Amino acid sequence: MSLSPIELRHRMHQIPELMFQEYETTNLIINNLENLPGIKIHRPIETGLIVEYSINSGNYLLFRADIDALPIKEETGASFASQNNYMHACGHDVHSSILYGFINYCVSKKVNHNILFLFQPAEEGGGGAKRIIETRILNKFNISKAFALHVTDEYPVGTIASTPGLLFASSLEVNIKFKGKSAHVAFPYEGINAFNALRLFLDAVDKIPRNIEEPTLIGVGKISAGTVRNIVPSSAELEGTIRALTSGKVLNYYDNLIQILEGIKKSTGADFYIEKGAHYNQVHVDPVLYEKHSKNLSSKFNIVDCGYKMTGEDFGFFTDLYPSYMFWIGTYKSVKHGLHHPKFLPDDSVIALGIEAYKLIVNSELN
Repeated sequence: MSLSPIELRHRMHQIPELMFQEYETTNLIINNLENLPGIKIHRPIETGLIVEYSINSGNYLLFRADIDALPIKEETGASFASQNNYMHACGHDVHSSILYGFINYCVSKKVNHNILFLFQPAEEGGGGAKRIIETRILNKFNISKAFALHVTDEYPVGTIASTPGLLFASSLEVNIKFKGKSAHVAFPYEGINAFNALRLFLDAVDKIPRNIEEPTLIGVGKISAGTVRNIVPSSAELEGTIRALTSGKVLNYYDNLIQILEGIKKSTGADFYIEKGAHYNQVHVDPVLYEKHSKNLSSKFNIVDCGYKMTGEDFGFFTDLYPSYMFWIGTYKSVKHGLHHPKFLPDDSVIALGIEAYKLIVNSELN
């Protein structure tokens, strides 16, 4: 007997897997869907899957959920907490359980619209959406629209938040390594302090003029330097992300960072190496779909026009191809932790709300 959406969420939450390593997660979903009548399962890459529901000769709607987790140690104390050192701290277990429940609804009700349900790997930095698109499997289907949701405790339970046009920023992962020369701390003039070069870089970035109307930023989440306490660090590294309203502005900012690094190299003698990681396009919500579904969803949800966010999301690769509608679904009840926090744990009740939202959307698309 197949698991319920809540049971699937609990099991998925216990076995979180990092990007492109979601083998057990993929098998869990397949094992609970493969006996459903009227569907076909596709495996375009090693992890993740596409569930095809074809009922007529018309076009297809694409609904997407992400399945990967983060390298975060869970601190929720939940009875179904992670059994390893990773965590679904971005709510992908909830997204997947919503999509899973929605598939069961569409099959049981014989919804008269062709649908592709995508359980996508590697949203957290791997660009899984791009990988799926590059397989060209989606070209086999006439996809007319794409939909996705994302949980957040920024908004109360019962709230759906989105905006016409730009919803999420473009993002680019950046890794920078500084190379100096080691020396004893008693004789610092004999070395080149790579950590000082890193510190000068961060100070310089903070002084870049900020445009409130066209915000661009770099966030640094990880720094490492040195080997022992009494040796001048010969190496230092940082991992960060650039965010801007368009991909072009992100790349312009990246070029500015290189100029700053060249200046620091001249002044300190510390060499540098900079590399790009995953680069996500901005997420664009189709204004027509926004108006249509905001009105439609308002019958059951409190609708908020949230404006754009500096969040990065690889659903932008789909919004580049198809008219799309993505939205936040609120999870806040009493305590806020925020996404990617070791205590972030949406209540199970959000799953039914997400399924209801997707029901309203697909039934509206039938009209």
